[in-house]
Amino acid sequence: MRMDGMLGSAGTVNQHVNMTPLLHGNLRVCCMMGETAFREPGQGNGFIRDSISRRASRRSVRPLAGDRFRLHQRGVHGEMRLFVSEGAPGSLPVLAAAGRAQGRAELLISTVGPEECVVPFLTRPKVPVLQLDSGNYLFSTSAICRYFFLLSGWEQDDLTNQWLEWEATELQPALSTALYYLVVQGKKGEDVLGPVRRALMHIDHSLSRRSSPFLAGETESLADVVLWGALYPLLQDPSYLPEELGALHSWFQTLSSQEPCQRAAETVLKQQGVLALRPYLQKQPQPSSLEGRVVSNEPEEEELATLSEEEIAVAVAAWEKGLEGLPPLRPQQNPVLPVAGERNVLITSALPYVNNVPHLGNIIGCVLSADVFARYSRLRQWNTLYLCGTDEYGTATETKALEEGLTPQEICDKYHAIHADIYRWFNISFDFFGRTTTPQQTKITQDIFQRLLARGFVLQATVEQLRCEHCARFLADRFVEGVCPFCGYEEARGDQCDKCGKLINAIELKKPQCKVCRSCPVVRSSQHLFLDLPKLGTRVEEWLERTLPGSDWTPNARFITRSWLRDGLKPRCITRDLKWGTPVPLEGFEDKVFYVWFDATIGYLSITANYTDQWEKWWKNPEQVSLYQFMAKDNVPFHGIVFPSSALGAEDNYTLVSHLIATEYLNYEDGKFSKSRGVGVFGDMAQDTGIPADIWRFYLLYIRPEGQDSAFSWTDMLFKNNSELLNNLGNFINRAGMFVSKFFGGFVPEMVLTSDDQRLLTHVTLELQHYHQLLEKVRIRDALRSILTISRHGNQYIQVNEPWKRIKGGEADRQRAGTVTGLAVNIAALLSIMLQPYMPAVSATIRAQLQLPPPACSVLPTSFLCTLPAGHQIGTVSPLFQKLENDQIESLKQRFSGGQAKASPKAAAGLTAAGPQQVQALTAEVAKQGDIVRELKAQKADKNQIAAEVAKLLDLKKQLALAEGKPLETPKGKKKK
Repeated sequence: MRMDGMLGSAGTVNQHVNMTPLLHGNLRVCCMMGETAFREPGQGNGFIRDSISRRASRRSVRPLAGDRFRLHQRGVHGEMRLFVSEGAPGSLPVLAAAGRAQGRAELLISTVGPEECVVPFLTRPKVPVLQLDSGNYLFSTSAICRYFFLLSGWEQDDLTNQWLEWEATELQPALSTALYYLVVQGKKGEDVLGPVRRALMHIDHSLSRRSSPFLAGETESLADVVLWGALYPLLQDPSYLPEELGALHSWFQTLSSQEPCQRAAETVLKQQGVLALRPYLQKQPQPSSLEGRVVSNEPEEEELATLSEEEIAVAVAAWEKGLEGLPPLRPQQNPVLPVAGERNVLITSALPYVNNVPHLGNIIGCVLSADVFARYSRLRQWNTLYLCGTDEYGTATETKALEEGLTPQEICDKYHAIHADIYRWFNISFDFFGRTTTPQQTKITQDIFQRLLARGFVLQATVEQLRCEHCARFLADRFVEGVCPFCGYEEARGDQCDKCGKLINAIELKKPQCKVCRSCPVVRSSQHLFLDLPKLGTRVEEWLERTLPGSDWTPNARFITRSWLRDGLKPRCITRDLKWGTPVPLEGFEDKVFYVWFDATIGYLSITANYTDQWEKWWKNPEQVSLYQFMAKDNVPFHGIVFPSSALGAEDNYTLVSHLIATEYLNYEDGKFSKSRGVGVFGDMAQDTGIPADIWRFYLLYIRPEGQDSAFSWTDMLFKNNSELLNNLGNFINRAGMFVSKFFGGFVPEMVLTSDDQRLLTHVTLELQHYHQLLEKVRIRDALRSILTISRHGNQYIQVNEPWKRIKGGEADRQRAGTVTGLAVNIAALLSIMLQPYMPAVSATIRAQLQLPPPACSVLPTSFLCTLPAGHQIGTVSPLFQKLENDQIESLKQRFSGGQAKASPKAAAGLTAAGPQQVQALTAEVAKQGDIVRELKAQKADKNQIAAEVAKLLDLKKQLALAEGKPLETPKGKKKK
């Protein structure tokens, strides 16, 4: 491309580009999404697509050698003019597209300022703009690109048009929001990536499914250039190009390496990166998606994919194999140990603190997410071990023991049992659920420490700490509360701020308070040991460079880990002035224990050692073991930096995390869960609602905070249960089974597949494969959508074919009813296995109702197989789900509106549980006062009088709770508006 810079009028920079078009008949310009751009002065809002086409066909042409023709453009200097602006995102794709038509026509490229009005009849500045020789203007980016592609001889196709429509309606709104966040508001990380994540996944999935290098086939098309130009400002920063989206990554790199695209990027961004867009974006209206945005957990609907004959043939062949198409079941072993040559999957979920009852946010962030993946791994016949346990050492335990008047060991025993019961109720399929207060924990932790010490990775230093003179003790992190020095949050802990997530040194807190007595602590000195993270930094970076490419670390885990490395690692204290913890085996430090965040992650190893004395086969075997670790994002630094540093420094061939899976935060209604403050619905409370565990599992997984924070909502839970479970999934499976029972005596009928049946079978197969792709990448929430999509396909299939009518017709109709029923019940059988990781109890119920053959119950194939052949007898069919009623949910919403209140200072000050006589007396007073309140309400007494007596009742309940050593409950009632 020849670009000769010339200074034009009004300060524009003009460039000449020589183009020669290949004309195939009349040149026609058609644009689905760009139609509104084809306007000319005096025509108002009318489209002039046809007038442009007619004028193009009237142009005089003169033949050149070899079938080439040169367009003699009329208008300004007989040339087309392309107006672009530095920093205008739309200029990228049009400049790249102009390169396609190099040497085929005369084009004058003018660089204008972002505020210059090029199109006379527009009220606001608009670039890019293409002025045709006729005087008409194109000012839609895709329309201009289409024009250049047509000049180059490109022929239109429907798939490209679909991509352009999607780019305009789906990608651009999300991308505008992301760029506005990044460039104008200065946000980073997941705040920027979140709005476009689903769009990026859509592109990646489309490229992967078609196995083609470009969006519309084997060669670059208009769609590739338009989408590349739209995405380049964001994705040219590698941190916003998720490595797990391999197909997208390859496609983007291929286009970015082409010369027209490189020149376009240099012209628009001027080597300033995305910051070059700031002057332009600051002058644009705020993206509409930012105004009055409603946070929603709703997935977007997808259209059915276009099927090829090959895809249909492959799906039909797999279906016909039936049960023979299932892979062989691997033998069970106890204990589960790695097997050479197999895929050995070790799964851990973050060890929950033993000091409290886990809330729904803890459950979805750690154990439930890991459970889904563990169950899926077993269905894939991978050699899988899933471990977890309670984290029992540290300040949190001492604090809870002080509150309840128990010893730390008694607290651990009590709450370990509570945790185990809750996870058992939620049907979490641990292979072993252990704890960290064991001899194995002490042995392994001290061994790692000694190895670090011997290799020079442990430092000794004097630390200034907060000491409470009233309590006569140094205050560990969680015994201190104050104002966050970073964000000003008034209830930040001494180790981390719940609001901004930053780690804090307790002495940095403003207005610190001792949580035990509420006095103001003073700063004193104490000797401590530090892990020399800066010295280990190079090893960690080299390990991450080997691990991250091709891994399934979540984007937030990558971002947090890289930000720690970017900001520079600092020595981290690994000891604490406590008594409840792993003893430090070093002279002069006998009165100290290891900081919980040094030894808590070692708990995974010691728990495995309690499961089997061959634990090293899992934890010192990185060549054969893939380690998946599940957690909320606040735990990422300790699993992605601190423990790997310790393990690498110990030089004992430890297995390190292969795939670090971190969720964002789950909020509760319009507030936050907080384990330390006891706010929200907790696991033991869920058991008392009357709602089955599988419904809780489904809803928590449906709203799993994968790419951004999400919120638990009682109203939304009702809606999802009644729409997705009752009306969609349950309705389909029940109808499919009932048709077999009612119309065919309980035996699966013969199936004669038509082309429509084969297409449905193929759609189900593709959705099943998508489900596998998502779960292999640990996209748990998105994979659940595939189950519901297949169910919707099944419902539509039944509704269209109406087997209840056809069964009353002639032989052909009855045969058709049999085929529809047989195919539907086989889809139901497939869904029962796909559901197993998400809703194991419901899955088992479906399998029992359908009498699914045992070989099909424990393995999930990659294709849709006929597992219920003609003649198979099913069992008794009954509804799977119950409707949730509004009054039922409203009652629960009020009941849990405040969760558990924060313990009062009196409780924190160490008041032990009262004696049985005092508890009995207070119980009687509460009952008596309750009768008074109920009687006043029945008499419709004055509201103020009732309120006064209710206040007395609440105070008595608080006294009773303290006497019993229980956490306080907030009063039930209507939420304040």
